[in-house]
Amino acid sequence: MIEIRARFDRRGEVPLYGRLRLSFDRRQKSRQRAMLESGEEVAIALARGEVMRGGDLVVAAEGQVIEVVAEQESVMHVDGDAGTLARLAYHLGNRHVPVQLGERWLRFAADPVLAKMVEGLGGEVRALEAPFEPEAGAYAPHHRHDNESGHGGRIHEFRSRP
Repeated sequence: MIEIRARFDRRGEVPLYGRLRLSFDRRQKSRQRAMLESGEEVAIALARGEVMRGGDLVVAAEGQVIEVVAEQESVMHVDGDAGTLARLAYHLGNRHVPVQLGERWLRFAADPVLAKMVEGLGGEVRALEAPFEPEAGAYAPHHRHDNESGHGGRIHEFRSRP
């Protein structure tokens, strides 16, 4: 079985061994077993507290590079102006609800009670199946997905920041 223990910061093209498709809930778990799209089983053993994002590359103990894919899942989607979305994001955040922000929209995991609250605050909610990539939060570690990471394709252990 392949064992994944680290993130691979890419620079340029990297040959991929496979793809690992996970929901947001599963991408938050640092210890788990999962299946690559090929059906091959993998063991994930990352540092606690690190969230895998869609597009991340992880590396197995024997050097195989695997792409993490954000799986489609049930989300609530709200379009609106900046004022409405700010008010909705405030109320959702006050309930510690993970929220994904886009230009003139926000998303949160499907929840009929929260959808009703959002509608009561003036939001027009519709259900979607889409990848869910909520904001990491002010104190969460961040990393980049572009070619300016400066790591030149080196392997970096997942670590939580103090």
